Amino acid sequence: MKTLIVYYSRTGNTDKIAKIIQEKLNCDIERITDNDKYKGILGFIKGGFNAVSGRGTTINQCSKNPEEYDLIIIGTPVWAGTLAVPVNTYIIQNREKFKRKIACFTTCGSSGYEETVKEISKRCEKSLSATLSITEADLNNPSEKINTFINKIKN
Repeated sequence: MKTLIVYYSRTGNTDKIAKIIQEKLNCDIERITDNDKYKGILGFIKGGFNAVSGRGTTINQCSKNPEEYDLIIIGTPVWAGTLAVPVNTYIIQNREKFKRKIACFTTCGSSGYEETVKEISKRCEKSLSATLSITEADLNNPSEKINTFINKIKN
């Protein structure tokens, strides 16, 4: 199954998980980037406000066409109980290209991922074939959760 992981990472946590999944699945990966600055406490506040407000952003052109993949795995940090603004923008721009299966993973401090997963499904206009949520407590040893996620994807 041809798979693409597409994700955004502000602090590096989502990047870490995306790369572990990519290594285990041996699949394509693409990081969503934008020109907004979400660094530091002001960036944290700005990102949370924009996420809750449902605002978009201008993301840089991605090189991979999601239409060419059997499975798209979307990765996002949880911002103020919802998905990150750049991921929301990516979904809006590409959801019509999501032809087959969608899965997602989230990273968060401790909570908020349940609603984020529901939002991703709603915005993609598809049911999710698998979900994974990694909290701050899981970051040092995410292997068991990641393996369960991968097994669900493969079945």
